Order: sequence, then structure tokens, then C-alpha cells
Amino acid sequence: MTAARLSARELTLAYEDREVVHELELAVPDGKVTVIVGPNACGKSTTLRALGRLLKPRSGAVLLDGDALAKLPTKKIAQQIGLLPQTPVAPEAITVADLVARGRQPHQHWWQQWSDEDERAVTEAMERTDVAALAERSVDELSGGQRQRVWIAMAIAQETDILLLDEPTTYLDISHQVEVLDLVRQLAAESHEGERGRTVVVVLHDLNQAARYADHLVAMKAGRIVAEGTPADVVTEDLVREVFGLECVVVPDPVTGSPLVVPGAPWAAEPRPQPSPADRKVAQKP
Repeated sequence: MTAARLSARELTLAYEDREVVHELELAVPDGKVTVIVGPNACGKSTTLRALGRLLKPRSGAVLLDGDALAKLPTKKIAQQIGLLPQTPVAPEAITVADLVARGRQPHQHWWQQWSDEDERAVTEAMERTDVAALAERSVDELSGGQRQRVWIAMAIAQETDILLLDEPTTYLDISHQVEVLDLVRQLAAESHEGERGRTVVVVLHDLNQAARYADHLVAMKAGRIVAEGTPADVVTEDLVREVFGLECVVVPDPVTGSPLVVPGAPWAAEPRPQPSPADRKVAQKP
């Protein structure tokens, strides 16, 4: 069995004196969709930032093809790993087309700033994220959902083998959430020149979306991995209770068969207070 292209070994991450992730071990399956879930402040986004070399480990390492990211040239990493952070910031007054085109920078050279291949990649990325009609609009003028789809288009235009997405469905309505996650699945499924599809790592808050779209699910709590594997193996009533502190019932999704978390209803455990006869009479008065 070949080693995963992207992995973490004894990875400890911190912000100044606050340790957030503790000796994490992770091998990201190649050509699959890996989704990281967990409660707020458990280290999901911090782990993703380290996988994209936006955060230097306190100890341990992130490895790409067996080499520590910290020792690799920035351009080489940008040609292999695309990262969409949680709150990206666009340059003022930049147009949609220009922002998406920035995803091609890692593939350009001083002697060739733009190519037909760049044009194809940008056009295709905008079409796949439904922002082609916005090409000449300023990003500043767009709604939150539109901006999010433009950023996703830029990440897709980068055409890296590995794509890291931190909460890509933020600001999106339910139909666009489904479209984006369907696209994520397609990116992992598509083959290129006989090779397997892209390796995608996504941080999501919605556990049901995670279970529906993940090939490999990683559940984190307090900076550590509590469980990982297929959604069917990971998403259990005991796991949801342990990680999220939520009483629930897990049933098969009627469409996909993946685990579906149905939250318990604490209010149902006690009868709701009923109005007194006097209150009923007052309510019935015209």
C-alpha cells in the first residue's frame, strides 16, 4: 500500500502560548474527499491551515510526498496544494475574472504570463461555480454567497492535485451548498490522464453534509482526532454524544444511505405547560 501524498506526523500546533492541536497523526487518502468535523475551537481550521503551510508547527511536521512542507519552495507547494481559507480577503475593486485568474499564478513563468491553458482553466472554473455571468463585476459589489463561489472558482482554477477548503459552504443558500459539495465530489471522482482525481480535504460544520459527501471522515475534539474512517463507521449516536454533546438518533439517509443525524428533542422529555381554564376563556373572547 502506497503512502498518502499528504500526511501529518506528531503535529502540534499553537497560537503563541495556546496549544490548539496535540501530536496529531493523519494520512489523507489520495483521490478521496476527506471531511474534518468537530465542535467550535476543536482545531479543525487550524489543522487545515497547517496542511496548507499557513501555520508553522510547534513540533512534528506536515509531509508532502514524504518531504516536510517547511523545507519545500513556496511555488512548488502552490502547484500541488490549493487552499481556500475561511475568511479570504480580495484586493479592493478587483473584478471576478481577475480574482479567479490569480489562481493561475503558480503555473506561470516570467517568459509566459498568460496562456491558452490559463484561459481554459479560468473559464471552466467560473462556469462550474456559476459565476461566469459575474466576470466583469467588482467582487466588492457581490453578495456573500456570490463572493464565496468566486473564491471557490479561484481555488479550482489553480488546478492542484490537492485542494483544501475551509467551510466552503459559508454564506451559501441550501441549493448552492449542495451544488458546491456536488462539485467537490466530482473533483475527487474525475481522472486526469489516467490518474485518480483530486485529493480534497474539507472542514464542515454540518455533520449530515459531512456524512453525505465524505469518503473519509475525521472527527476532532479538543485538538485531537477522536475517530476517523468511513461515515458509517464514525457517525454513531455514541460518537455524536461524545464529540458534540448531543443526544440524537442516527438513521440511514433515505437518498444516499449515509448516516443521518436526527437530534433529540430535550423539550419532549417533559410535557409543555398547558393553559389554565381561565386562560382559555380569555383567549376565546372576541
